[in-house]
Amino acid sequence: MAGSSLLALLDDISTLLDDVAILSKVAVKKTGGVIGDDLALNAEQVSGFKADRELVVVWAVAKGSFLNKLILVPSALLISAFVPALIVPLLMVGGIFLCYEGFEKVAHKLLHGDESARRTERVAAIANPEVDLVALERDRIKGAIRTDFILSAEIVVISLGTMVAAPMLQQIIALSVIGVGITVFVYGLVAAIVKIDDVGYGLHATPDGEVAVRLRRALGTALLRAAPLLMKTLTIAGTAAMFLVGGSIVVHGVAFLEHLGAFVVAMGAAMAPVLGTIAKTLFDALVGVVVGGVVV
Repeated sequence: MAGSSLLALLDDISTLLDDVAILSKVAVKKTGGVIGDDLALNAEQVSGFKADRELVVVWAVAKGSFLNKLILVPSALLISAFVPALIVPLLMVGGIFLCYEGFEKVAHKLLHGDESARRTERVAAIANPEVDLVALERDRIKGAIRTDFILSAEIVVISLGTMVAAPMLQQIIALSVIGVGITVFVYGLVAAIVKIDDVGYGLHATPDGEVAVRLRRALGTALLRAAPLLMKTLTIAGTAAMFLVGGSIVVHGVAFLEHLGAFVVAMGAAMAPVLGTIAKTLFDALVGVVVGGVVV
């Protein structure tokens, strides 16, 4: 009897974990654009410090991010439990904000040109012995945590929108897993990204000599060249994903756009199945760009 009860309990736990895994997978897919932007934005904000302070700053921002999730996840679950009607409006606000943020970044890039001058000025300020580095570091950490709070709120709301019909226990576990997992993933990658150039410099500074040494120098050179390209790629991919995710949320929240999108997808799919997928992607992205432009 006890054995059968234990097996039944294990079966229930297994089913629950499977459901949580499915919910988490869908939520992470939907929040991919925000995660990409979160990664690129935080990597940019914590870079530019002296090498021995970079990981300290990343860890300080990561702790702030965990605190943000500790506030946001219970708040979102309370809304889901007591005021579920707010989820869709909050989801729409999050989608519109994503479109706005994506368009604002593109507009800023086009209107204000390259950011290299500002970065050079920032690095020069850090190198200035008269600058209070402690105060500068504290201000940058606070700014990064504030940005993380906004992006984390978007991730939590979008994630909650994908699991609103699920039982409360599954929502609690899935949101908790997503909150912790995304924070570890993002700031682990941020730490790796900001140290790429230091690793590359260390390898490149190896004296000439044997074949193994020359290979290390070549690898160091490759890493030094790859670091800025990786940052640019993350920024571009994150911005594009913001239009896609934000546009998709808006499309699903507005009946006319949803019907129009379904018509466009059907037209594409009639010619080839892959064209239906491409048509949906382009339609969502176009809606995201238009909505972002209107809000900006």
